[in-house]
Amino acid sequence: MTQRILSRPGYAGGLRVYRDGATRAASAAALGILLGCSACAATPGGSPTAVNADPDNDPAEPVNRAIFKANLAADHAVLHPVAQAYVDHVPRPVREGVHNVVQNLQEPATVVNDLLQGHVGEAWQSVRRLAVNTTVGAGGVVDVAKMWGLPPHSADFGETLAIWGVHEGPFVELPLLGPSNPRDAVGTVVDLALNPLSYVGGAPATYASVAAGGANVVDARARHLKDLDELERNSLDYYAELRSVYRQHRDAQIAAAKAKQPAQGHVDITFPNDK
Repeated sequence: MTQRILSRPGYAGGLRVYRDGATRAASAAALGILLGCSACAATPGGSPTAVNADPDNDPAEPVNRAIFKANLAADHAVLHPVAQAYVDHVPRPVREGVHNVVQNLQEPATVVNDLLQGHVGEAWQSVRRLAVNTTVGAGGVVDVAKMWGLPPHSADFGETLAIWGVHEGPFVELPLLGPSNPRDAVGTVVDLALNPLSYVGGAPATYASVAAGGANVVDARARHLKDLDELERNSLDYYAELRSVYRQHRDAQIAAAKAKQPAQGHVDITFPNDK
């Protein structure tokens, strides 16, 4: 629930504030689910905590909290138990293989967003990762590229829009997709459309796409079981806490993308300030 905040997916990306992780493209959705699968922050009487209200950045807070509560119910009833069983009964090497496959499917979206952000060097690195892991790495099961000095990195379209100067807008809690904002919601749709399985016709590709999406969600949730359980247990207002963590993580991601040095391969595509 935490690397695409706490990604989509990475959403988690799911807590990247606590752990640097994986989530791009389809991970954006997964991450959103993770972030949304939480408790409805409220006072003992059931009404939102007034001291944590944020009318400027969260004008639809009552509605968002209601959606947040529904997302929590779905998490507690389905996603959390499935993720816990996955961790308890599936060997770690198998889980790592699933994670690597999901990550490999996100590389095309990373390449596109790296180019749109002007990070040519990182785009070339992702191209090489995709080629190596899809072939030598048996379809991405083994992250051979990482062993060869090509570590993974994330880049999503919401981040791209931010670099282009698009403001995030108000906070929104999306059904199933969790914490977001208008800019990142648009970015999630674009990243999902960049999934390579979307362009392969036939029933097998459809089944593979559904399986990959499910694996992405379970993998992301499983990686943040302890983080999120601890955060929920120790938060007086879980909704406000995750809202804050989501914003901090996205701000940190975007700041890091903007700060990448020319030595990494950078083309300036930003617009000059009009004062």
